[in-house]
Order: sequence, then C-alpha cells, then structure tokens
Amino acid sequence: MNLLNLIRYKNLVMLAFMQLVFRYGFLKLQKIDLALADWQYGLLVLSSMLIMAGGYVINDIFDQSTDSINKPNKVIVGKFISEAKAYNIYAFLTISGVAIGFYLANVIMRPNFAAIFVFIAATLYIYATSLKQMLLIGNIVVALLLSVSVLIIGIFDIFPATDTANQKIMGSLFSILLDYAIFAFLINLLREIVKDLEDSEGDSQQGMSTLAVALGTKKTGKLLFLISFAPILALLYYTNSYLIPNHLIPATIYSLLFVLGPLLYFSIKIWNAQSKTDFTHLSKLLKWILFFGILSILVITLNIQNHAS
Repeated sequence: MNLLNLIRYKNLVMLAFMQLVFRYGFLKLQKIDLALADWQYGLLVLSSMLIMAGGYVINDIFDQSTDSINKPNKVIVGKFISEAKAYNIYAFLTISGVAIGFYLANVIMRPNFAAIFVFIAATLYIYATSLKQMLLIGNIVVALLLSVSVLIIGIFDIFPATDTANQKIMGSLFSILLDYAIFAFLINLLREIVKDLEDSEGDSQQGMSTLAVALGTKKTGKLLFLISFAPILALLYYTNSYLIPNHLIPATIYSLLFVLGPLLYFSIKIWNAQSKTDFTHLSKLLKWILFFGILSILVITLNIQNHAS
C-alpha cells in the first residue's frame, strides 16, 4: 500500500478512466478509423500512467519537509520507503513510460512525436524541483499537463489517421477533445490552488511562494471564486449553444445536475472557506466535478445516437 499511495494510484486510475472514456465512449462510437489498435492504445494509457506516477514520486522526494508539516500521516518517502529507493522507482517509472512513448511514435510513423513524452517527464521533474515554488506558475503547469493527457489522444489516435477524405470529421472530433482539455485545465487549476490553501501552513514555513502564502487565505478564496466563473460560463454557453438546440434533454439534465450544480456549490463555498477541512472538502468536490465532466462525453454521445435513431 505504501508504494500504491506513493504513486497516487487513485489519481492514476482516474487518468486511465479518462483516456479510456474518450476512446471507447466517444471516438469508437463514431465508427471511424483510428491510428492505434486497441492494445496499442492500452500502451498509450500505460505510458501516461507511468510518467505521471514518476511525477508523483519525484514530487514526494522533494516535498519531504513540507509534507511532514502539512500531512505527517501521509509521508511515505524517508519513512516507509527510503529516498534512494524512491529515486530508483522514479527512474524505472519514467524511463518505462518514455520508452513506450518512443515505440508508439514509431508505430504511427511520427518518431518526432516521442518528444511529447520526454517533455511531459521533464516538466514534471522541473515542477517538483523548482516550478512548484513559483507563484501560480506551478499550478498552471500541472493543470496544463492534465490537458495534454487529453490532447495526446487526438495527437496519436486521430491525427495520424486523418486524410483529405475524413479531414472535416476528424477536425471536428479533435476540437471536441480540445474543449474537454480546456475544461480539464480550468478545473484542475482551481484544484491545484485549493490544494495550496490546504497546505499553506507547511508551504509558508518552508518559504514557498504559492498564491495562498502570497495573498493569504481570504484573498486567494475570493480569487478562486472569480476564476470559477470561467468553467461555469463555458458550461452555460456549451449547454445553450449545443445541447438545448439539438434537443439533447438527458445530456442537458446530466450536465446541469452533475457538473454545473456542483461548480456553483463550489463557488458559493469557496467565498467563505477558511479551514483546512473546508479546503480538503472542496478539493475532493473538484475531483468529482472533473470525473462527471469527463463522463459527460459518453452521456452526450449516447444521447446523440439515441436521438438520431
């Protein structure tokens, strides 16, 4: 369990679920030719999980002092797993993930695409060692990496299978993935800042310059309240422009109940949130919003198919 907790297995399961839903709950249902075979797509998911797991390990290695203050009961590196062993685990996970990426880039005959995996792994290392301590930069980087894990599906599965005959439909599918990548970025950005509020005591003692430390709890909460309107307005626009005009009633109800409703609740609660318990609750809420938001692609796709039939 120590190893599983070190690599944040729950987050990795969420990542795999997200990538599988986009493939089998969206792209496969369009009845189009995709670049990767099912087992090759499984390798893409595995590569994403391995690189992300490596990122969690290296982050814990460099966060030992702050974690001992913020979450002493959850410290693993230096307590249950030695730092030297943690470095070996990090190296194994990252090298394995990047190696699979190199293989997949050659499968689709785009060897230069392997640079994407190297870039993600390098960014995770730089984040853990320096970017995390920079005001807002670290939050944006982590949020962007989650977006890349959505876009990488289009880069490896849609783009190589695109030709002049299917260019329009493939472009449309990629734009939908881009919309979800933007949604994932916004929700994860909110969550990363909330997690900084949760860890502000330890970060402050270690001299880290997070938004929560620089602005304080109240001002950061008010800023999060304002940022939360970006996904709320985007969801209202999407619902009003695409779901309602196409009479996709079940998808509309789903989006309002499971995505927009919880987001509005978050906005209300973050305004006055002050305790660590409040921020832990809101962080978990945002994770569920992301889960249901990603799942909406399946709900909308099935609703369109049933409506058409």
